[in-house]
Amino acid sequence: MLWATWWIWIVAAIILGILEMLAPAFVLLGFAIGAGLVGAGLGLGVLTGVSLSALMAIFAIASLAGWIALRLMFRVKGDKPKTFDYDIND
Repeated sequence: MLWATWWIWIVAAIILGILEMLAPAFVLLGFAIGAGLVGAGLGLGVLTGVSLSALMAIFAIASLAGWIALRLMFRVKGDKPKTFDYDIND
């Protein structure tokens, strides 16, 4: 029952957070948030005795919620790429 050990999830969250720094796209950070929440839930005893499939479902939902929150928090105003109509050399 290694998957039910809280510190494994926290270590996975830290590793995913470090990997996010190498590939900055807010993709792995959502998974890190999900792993951190599952690890916190196991550490606090809230998720003790939960099956592997339920933990994976909680991890997936928490990761998706974290990714959506990051997307909303750091989105560009107007959701359009910045374009320029002039040349700096003119």
